[in-house]
Amino acid sequence: MHCPFCQHTDTRVIDSRVSEDGATIRRRRGCEACGERFSTLEIVELKLPTIVKNDGRREAFDARKLRTGFDRALQKRPVSEERIEAAVRSVVHQIRMSGERELPSLRLGEFVMNELRKLDHVGYVRFASVYRRFEDVADFREEIEKLERELPSSSNQMSLLEMEAASAEKGRKR
Repeated sequence: MHCPFCQHTDTRVIDSRVSEDGATIRRRRGCEACGERFSTLEIVELKLPTIVKNDGRREAFDARKLRTGFDRALQKRPVSEERIEAAVRSVVHQIRMSGERELPSLRLGEFVMNELRKLDHVGYVRFASVYRRFEDVADFREEIEKLERELPSSSNQMSLLEMEAASAEKGRKR
């Protein structure tokens, strides 16, 4: 490690600390030549696959875009930041574990939908409506009915069709 002050090539580690999540190490260093001290942050760098879009374009995976997709789907939904971050990490982990150099965007979308299905059913349907390009109400109803068939009867979320009916009833009372 070169000293950022004098560019000397010999620095020594004074102290190392692992972050709470274990993903980074902060090292306090001292320069043998000029005596200045500085900190470095060490992280694991893994190459994630290139995402292949439907039209054939390729672009580097961007975790910020992934997070934005989750945020849009879960906007104004009662899902904690911690659970959203865990879902994003899960998708990134699935991408890494795929072992592929190129990943079709459709497969990435499936990873996201599986995580959203676990987090929030309304967020899942929102994302699915864009991802699967729903064209009319029948597409929404079909996806909602499919989701409800898959859900265990002890689900703590209100039936999506019940929510739709309640919302329609509120609209009629106004």
